[in-house]
Amino acid sequence: MKILLTNDDGYQAPGIQILYETLSKIHDVILIAPDREKSAVGHGITLIRPLRHHPVQLNNGDNGYALNGTPADCIKLGLFDLFDQKPDIVISGINPGSNTGININYSGTVAAAREACLNGIPSMAVSIQIGDCLDYQGLALFISNLLKQIQPFKLPAGSFLNINAPGIPMKDIQGVRITRQAANNLSEQFEKRQDPRQRPYFWYGKMNTVNHEPGTDNEALSDNCISITPIQCDMTDHESLATLAGLKDMMFN
Repeated sequence: MKILLTNDDGYQAPGIQILYETLSKIHDVILIAPDREKSAVGHGITLIRPLRHHPVQLNNGDNGYALNGTPADCIKLGLFDLFDQKPDIVISGINPGSNTGININYSGTVAAAREACLNGIPSMAVSIQIGDCLDYQGLALFISNLLKQIQPFKLPAGSFLNINAPGIPMKDIQGVRITRQAANNLSEQFEKRQDPRQRPYFWYGKMNTVNHEPGTDNEALSDNCISITPIQCDMTDHESLATLAGLKDMMFN
């Protein structure tokens, strides 16, 4: 299988390095990732300066590519310049920190998978919750095994997978759940501080405490299960189309 591998934490991040080492033993993997951390940049792309990628040596001695752009840029330029044919799948991760619920709207990790999906390529975003243990090796093996099992299951065009693991050793995982995206983990907190000149500045604070909605990605993590959520790129509210059709007729009367 030919795989394009990226992330939003930079090519030197341990999650992507370990995932590359695991997958490249049995697959043809090309790594192209930001040259520095690009967390929470969402689906931004670079328009006001040139994009450049250059070869870099990975921890196992293989070569990858570092790009002075965003995760979405990595997919766009990688497909344009590094592949003669589209890869079989794009994998974005492993991200340190879960990307669940509302947070997927901000995530560069998820945006890279979404960009691949928009280009007609099967894709997944992979993250691990901050906790007692960031078991990158265990999660990388899980993804490797998942690739063997998932091929017969074709997602609809315009859909990709968002995978999150709890921050515990993989041997302690209590199962795998197919989940929906939670809707109640919006971060609204800031920490207000003062600089030496007594001027205020702000840092994002901790996410609000939320109740875990049944069947959601957040509930799965709280129960020490891996969450697999199918995400669609089409943001149309199809249920409202018929309702708004009547409004359109009224506007021209």
